[in-house]
Amino acid sequence: MRILHLSAVRNWGGGEKHIENLCLEMAKNHPEVFNIILCRKGSLFEQSLIKQNLKHYTSPVFTNFDFRYALKIISVCKKENIDLIHIHDPKALALAVAIDKFKDLPPFIFSKKTSFPIRSRRQTLYKYNYPKIKKILCVSEATREISLAALDHHERLEVIYHGTSLKNKDTKPPFLIANKYNLPDDAVIIGNIANHIEAKNLETLVQTANYLVNQKKQKNLYFFQVGNFSQETKTLKNLVRELGLENHIFFTGYIPEASAFIPQFDMMLLTSESEGIPQVIYESFYYNVPVVSTNVGGIPEVIENNVNGLLNDPYDHKGLGENLLFLIENPQVIPNFAKISREKLFKHFTSRIMAGKTLEAYKNTLNGRLH
Repeated sequence: MRILHLSAVRNWGGGEKHIENLCLEMAKNHPEVFNIILCRKGSLFEQSLIKQNLKHYTSPVFTNFDFRYALKIISVCKKENIDLIHIHDPKALALAVAIDKFKDLPPFIFSKKTSFPIRSRRQTLYKYNYPKIKKILCVSEATREISLAALDHHERLEVIYHGTSLKNKDTKPPFLIANKYNLPDDAVIIGNIANHIEAKNLETLVQTANYLVNQKKQKNLYFFQVGNFSQETKTLKNLVRELGLENHIFFTGYIPEASAFIPQFDMMLLTSESEGIPQVIYESFYYNVPVVSTNVGGIPEVIENNVNGLLNDPYDHKGLGENLLFLIENPQVIPNFAKISREKLFKHFTSRIMAGKTLEAYKNTLNGRLH
């Protein structure tokens, strides 16, 4: 079985980590599946694929419809005798649908990795309902539910939770946070790993820090944020300066293998306004780091409030702050949260489980039709 994975994104994020985890697990446990990736030339994803020694091709993607990427799909399908195309983002989907009009491509599977509603524009609906898409793999039940309104043939939708790999967890971080920022011995480090995009709502992270540090006078709290900078970064940094939090919030930008920092966190804080299910939750579970999060997208499917984590409505910086304070003042609850979270992880949310279920989706789609 020969699978071509399509990714046309510029930055590195959970979606790209999903592709890597999937391909690495397939190579280890399902060697009958041969995975090839077509990614954006010069992207952070390309750099990571080289490091992981995963077979891939590249193409420029400078516009929403870069014909070079579309033509590359055709050439790779022919050269590698591809049986099935697994598409991982909306831009790659649009390019695959467009080029299929000129060259009959193998069948498609599409992974829906966010809980954004599908827009009701004619062109968008055509793309997502394209008949060559045989299955749509949703990252959560919430993603599936929100997609139903816009999609025909609901039987195509299947929930497969992304998982974290239990291998390669011994990666050393490039530095110790407490040493680099000269933190005091009683410092409490609150981590966040997210790219600077609207969905991650990092303004609420800054407002949560302001509530705790300036209003509640918790001067020993430090917020460590890792993720790709964007046009939103300047606004976030200006807000940090306005609130006098320069010594309490550290924006690092992109760091490879950012999850290696998680063991240094006292807790993980997620402030998203929209999510599928972020990988950092699974990684926090692995490292026994408690999670305080907004209750958006598929997050309540993996974190039960007051059972294995703490949840708040989006934008509720005071509620998020109070939940962080609760963990600081009641550390005895953390071991039980961690125990339940780790049990959930190993039972439901590993990349090995994800790869097995994805392979079944491939088999059902192809139904024995291989080159």
